[in-house]
Amino acid sequence: MKTRIDVPIDGVTPAGVPAQSPARRLFLRRGAALAAAVGGAGLAPLLLAPRTAHAADYKALVCVFLYGGNDGLNTIVPTDATRHGQYSAVRGGLALPRSSLVDLAGSSYGVHPSLAALEPLWRAGRVAALMNVGPLVAPLTKAEFRSAPPNSALLPDNLYSHSDQQVLWETASGDAFTRTGWGGRASDVLATLNPVISVGGNGRFGNALQRTPLVLPGPGSTFGVHGLQPQDLGWAPVAARKAAMDALFAAPQDAALAEVYAQMQREALTVSARLGGLVQRQVAVGGGAIDTAFAPLVGGDGRIGTDLGRQLFQIAKLIEGNATVQGNRQIFFAQIDGFDTHGNQAVTAAPTTGTHARLLLEVGNAIAAFDRAMQALGMGDAVTLFTHSDFGRTFKPNNSNGTDHAWGNEHLIVGGAVRGGVYGRFPELVLGGPDDVGVDSWEQQGRWIPGTSVDQYVATLLGWFGATDAQLDAIVPNLRNFGSSRQLGFLAPPVAGG
Repeated sequence: MKTRIDVPIDGVTPAGVPAQSPARRLFLRRGAALAAAVGGAGLAPLLLAPRTAHAADYKALVCVFLYGGNDGLNTIVPTDATRHGQYSAVRGGLALPRSSLVDLAGSSYGVHPSLAALEPLWRAGRVAALMNVGPLVAPLTKAEFRSAPPNSALLPDNLYSHSDQQVLWETASGDAFTRTGWGGRASDVLATLNPVISVGGNGRFGNALQRTPLVLPGPGSTFGVHGLQPQDLGWAPVAARKAAMDALFAAPQDAALAEVYAQMQREALTVSARLGGLVQRQVAVGGGAIDTAFAPLVGGDGRIGTDLGRQLFQIAKLIEGNATVQGNRQIFFAQIDGFDTHGNQAVTAAPTTGTHARLLLEVGNAIAAFDRAMQALGMGDAVTLFTHSDFGRTFKPNNSNGTDHAWGNEHLIVGGAVRGGVYGRFPELVLGGPDDVGVDSWEQQGRWIPGTSVDQYVATLLGWFGATDAQLDAIVPNLRNFGSSRQLGFLAPPVAGG
């Protein structure tokens, strides 16, 4: 039986709940419905004390999760003759020709041609590539992997499973039953004013022990109670309804749980009123700095044409509007789905076409627009964007012009605080070799054992964010298993006193 890694941070759950009358249960049901109406989980934990915009030590982390398991081996490709030859020999029709790769100057790597928008950022030293990273409980060799018994505490849970590996990445743990995400635990341990703010749904990443993420809709959406928006209150019946609702939730309650729900609704209504206008604003052609930055993504209908682009535009607005959002430390979550490319991953003769190329084009263009926006705001050095994904994909393609589930993967980190370059060790591109879990011919697929752990990846991000070593041990409990190799160096260390 594995030991669970949930980290008790700031309290315990109540021992019991008082019995409720039918009227009280009706009140609670209606309260829960209101919470859902104003945006779902996570509104109540927002504190409401005023904060100044962009304090000198403001920092934000932005997670972009590539759901489905991005093929990192076709995202970042070696360009030296020996390794590209090994790569081409195994990948066959999925191999990207060297001539098609976007050169990462000063390294022996290139990126998929669909990520061309990131090349200027690389030249400016604003991009780091992290090689062969994945969930680990502790450093692991092939011999240790092969000799470990089933359910060994040395191995992460349920390797190659989408749902489980997503949890391991989102929680920075080796245990698929971990309830709290590393973003949520960080928000608790670092006492950030807000919980994680998600524009990509309610995943495990933002869950804390007693807080859930604030989940926001996309630009143009109503955030709050329909029909009770500020612009609706000019009509007397609507204003009276809003006053009655406020009075209902302001009334003292005779049960602890009912008082908690009432407090949730009071805060939910306040927060939705405060953020509603900011959330709803769409990109404006000829508008401000972030509108200009995202202009290349705007389609003929005047709106940003990709889902990830819209999510990152929403985050850019929240960073720009920090006086309204409040707080000097913020963790954001965005996502794009579709990376489970078992078939039709690429069109052989055209490396910029196919499912994977289309997805990476959306990723590259959206990240480049977001980075332009941060620089235009003067916030480039204060905001770090990074990628996560379920797992890498097999080095050896399958018979459907696609790839299957694997383990270690390559990732990108973008921002002004990034020390540009390549970090970690690229796997040895030999089927059945020291980095491949397989021994018998049938299992030699190129499922690389990670050389770097998610824990070290996360610790590097949070170290820059301001976490101390003691706080990192509380947020990422398995980090202590990696000895002195706790952080990877791809971010500039925080300035003393910052």
